[in-house]
Order: sequence, then structure tokens, then C-alpha cells
Amino acid sequence: MEKGISEALGYMPENAKSYSPLALAYIGDSVHTLYIRTRIMAAGDKKVNELHKLCSRFVKAKAQSDAIHALLPLLTEEEESVYKRGRNAKSYTTAKNADVTTYRHATGFEALIGYLYLSKNEERLNFLLERSYEFINTEEE
Repeated sequence: MEKGISEALGYMPENAKSYSPLALAYIGDSVHTLYIRTRIMAAGDKKVNELHKLCSRFVKAKAQSDAIHALLPLLTEEEESVYKRGRNAKSYTTAKNADVTTYRHATGFEALIGYLYLSKNEERLNFLLERSYEFINTEEE
């Protein structure tokens, strides 16, 4: 069986709980963006500018904030705890186009995605990414 990126670098899934919520959000932002970009690319070849515009609909703070609110009833107790840690973390940066509350909810969403990725809980990660994609896609139409 081939190793994924994190295993190849010697990362252990049990370490996911030891990371700060902002570190989880940092990796979660990348995982979510990669998922969205891959999903958009799967729909067919488009100009890069069009790809960027499509992707931006899904990865902006408002969309992530709305998605996590839709996902909350589906979260386990542990997942909700990770989300809340991310939401309540004191960040020294803010979103360009979102208020502080929206930005914090988006950070909680990203922390949850990062946690699931680093925990190697791929089935759950894929499930929540798919639900968030469907929710945002429906909201934007």
C-alpha cells in the first residue's frame, strides 16, 4: 500500500490532537481548497480565471461559515469540540471580505477539516467535504 503525503513525511495520525486550533485551520484551509479545486477540475477543462472564480465561491469565509452551520447537526461530539476550539481561537489575522464572527466560524470549519485530515479519518473527511460542497453549491445557485 502506498503512503500518503503525511505518512511519507513521518507524521503520525495520533498527533492531530496536539496541534493548536490555528495550526489545524492552516492545514484544513489547504485540504479544503485542494478538494474544491479537484472537484471543479473534474467537471471539465476551463480557463484558469474561470476555475479561480468557481473555487472562490466555495473557499471564502462566508461560504465556509454557512457550511459549518449546516453541518453542525451531523457532527460528533469530538468534531464539534474541534470546531469550537478553532472558532474560539484568537487569530491575529482577519478575512478581507468577512466580519469577525463569520471569519471565526470559517476558522472553526477549517480546523475541523485539518483535524480529520491529520487524524487520517478519510471517510469522515470526505463525507463532510461532500456535504459542505453540496450545501454551498445549492446556496450559491
